[in-house]
Amino acid sequence: MALEGKTAVITGSTSGIGLGIAHALAKDGANIVMNGLGSEADNADALAAVKEYGTRVAFDPANMLRHNQIADMIAKAQHAFGAVDILVNNAGGVLGQVGRPLEEISPADWQGIFDVNVTGAFYCCQSVAPGMKQARRGRIVNISSGAGLGISLTGIQAYASAKAAQIGLTRQLAHELGPWGITVNNVAPGFVRSNPTTERQWESYGAEGQRRLVESIALKRLGTPEDIAHAVLFFASDRAGWITGQVLSVDGGK
Repeated sequence: MALEGKTAVITGSTSGIGLGIAHALAKDGANIVMNGLGSEADNADALAAVKEYGTRVAFDPANMLRHNQIADMIAKAQHAFGAVDILVNNAGGVLGQVGRPLEEISPADWQGIFDVNVTGAFYCCQSVAPGMKQARRGRIVNISSGAGLGISLTGIQAYASAKAAQIGLTRQLAHELGPWGITVNNVAPGFVRSNPTTERQWESYGAEGQRRLVESIALKRLGTPEDIAHAVLFFASDRAGWITGQVLSVDGGK
């Protein structure tokens, strides 16, 4: 129970990779503040499952596009649990967009993906920083993507750009917050079938495309939310106390 007594805020954590991260951190003893915009029933099911580990679990519906809601979420977590020791910026995605030629991308399409993948993460980091500085310790883990290190498999320009920007933010904040004992690291997942969007993406490849994708992976299998969660668990723990500003690709080997 290496994280016993610690409190983690995990954005986008009522489904998919985020839910896998919530399970892993709760299993290791952390209290969890979950966040998501799913249905009330789905959110309730996710919370009930994480509560089975016996730690304290709360939920906040803050929208990652709303600065005031993010600030309120962090303030409420600090009031309820005493501190936020770990922040996992997992919320993100493509907002239902698909790959299109760049001349067809509207300003709103471009900005929306940046807002949910980069700006929301920035606001969350901004909100937890004062408390972590006061405690002189903290763990921030950003969930990027292989697209941020290479290209988007679906050809979404804003997604690849936003995830690369999130990696840049990780490195910058690592240097800014390091003097207070706060580490900032990044996990870049490969392809994981974890939500309706990735399921649609998987189906769009067809049998031959699916085979090629799996064959391009050294370990010859797709990833799971648990694979990503294990990397987050490492960065959140004291075992990673002298590691910051790093990007860990969890992609089965490319």
